[in-house]
Amino acid sequence: MTLSEAFNYGVYFLSSNGIDEAEFKSLCLACHLAGIKNSEYPLHKNDEIIMKRFADLLWRVKSGEPLQYVIGKWDFYESEFYVGKGVLIPRPETEELTELVINKARSLTAPLIYDLCAGSGCIGISIAKAVPTATVYCIEKSADAMFYLLKNAEGVENVKVINGDVFFPPELPKADIIVSNPPYIKTGEIAELQAEVLKEPEMALDGGEDGLDFYRAICNKWKNLLSPNGSLFFEIGEDQGGDVSFILADNGYIHIEITKDMYGRDRIAKANN
Repeated sequence: MTLSEAFNYGVYFLSSNGIDEAEFKSLCLACHLAGIKNSEYPLHKNDEIIMKRFADLLWRVKSGEPLQYVIGKWDFYESEFYVGKGVLIPRPETEELTELVINKARSLTAPLIYDLCAGSGCIGISIAKAVPTATVYCIEKSADAMFYLLKNAEGVENVKVINGDVFFPPELPKADIIVSNPPYIKTGEIAELQAEVLKEPEMALDGGEDGLDFYRAICNKWKNLLSPNGSLFFEIGEDQGGDVSFILADNGYIHIEITKDMYGRDRIAKANN
């Protein structure tokens, strides 16, 4: 079967089974199997592929497994990151947070940066690649996520991976920048999330009863590990701007700003120590 025949069948199969974005997902799966980028599809649409392998991928998506897990990696910022069961999937909104931190890091000389709740490492590793003079500590608690974090950090010399809990900070030198995309979904709202999101690790989603547990912990427990006038960046839920601003102010942070994402929703909190 040619790549184009497989793609067309995939669109029919996924849409017939009520899977959203059937065309995009079929294209991603077909190109993944062919070992090419999506943009290269027109040049390879007559290539032959093994239909059984493609059908296996389609069935995994039909069963509710996230597309990113099925493929095993996903684009983020300017790199590909390995992902799979047990690690949060990188999202476009988080690229905006990463870009802000990179711009700040480039204005500093040899900055020391912490990426807390690092997960796959997509934020910290992207920063390290973009700012070679930086030293980036990626700190993660989950053993499942650590597997992917270590894999993604291979060969990136200015990244240091630490197995650690943000509620119990390890002894580290003071950072110039702390960045985190922590769990921020309210515990009671986890069950209401989309079926695909529920396939992601609850540890990476559950921010406690009001969704703010990690913001409180980081603002308080990591303050002494942030240099004077150092910068703290958070990804936040769209309805959390006011609450996170209050937590930052209550812990003595200044120059607090809330930035909207590409969809016009509150998404990034920034403050200085």
